[in-house]
Amino acid sequence: MRGVVLVGHGGIAKDCPGELVSKLKRLEAQRRAAGTIPSAEEQELDATIRRWPRTAATDPYRAGLEAIGAALRPLLNGALFALAYNEFCAPSVGESVEDLISQGARHITVVTTMFTPGGAHSEVEIPETLARLRSKHPGLELQYAWPFDVHVIAKTLLLQVKQFS
Repeated sequence: MRGVVLVGHGGIAKDCPGELVSKLKRLEAQRRAAGTIPSAEEQELDATIRRWPRTAATDPYRAGLEAIGAALRPLLNGALFALAYNEFCAPSVGESVEDLISQGARHITVVTTMFTPGGAHSEVEIPETLARLRSKHPGLELQYAWPFDVHVIAKTLLLQVKQFS
């Protein structure tokens, strides 16, 4: 069975306390500088922020990704489908892949809305997550539909420009 995970960046809910996010970012920076794994405190803060209650008003980004997902899903010929967020919002990429596996997916394609080459999320973080998942699930065919062809993106952007010109 096939599955598709659509990954967005993820946003912070408008009513999530800023000090939680500041503390998480500080802990992440310290960990990266030290080259260590996430502490229990960092993991707990990340989970709290990701699981913060959301509505379309408090997280319009999430609502936007859900709208894209709703438009994409019927085009996937019955493939299992899940949304995921790189940070600040749940479910994570790993959680969504695991969910599709639990539903019987054995071939999963991960695609992101982050089109621009050079981004740490799309070039480093998502591939690292997928490498860990491949190690954990050796029989799983897990593809990352990235990088995007810059000419295809340019044509898509041109269509958008023409709508407003």
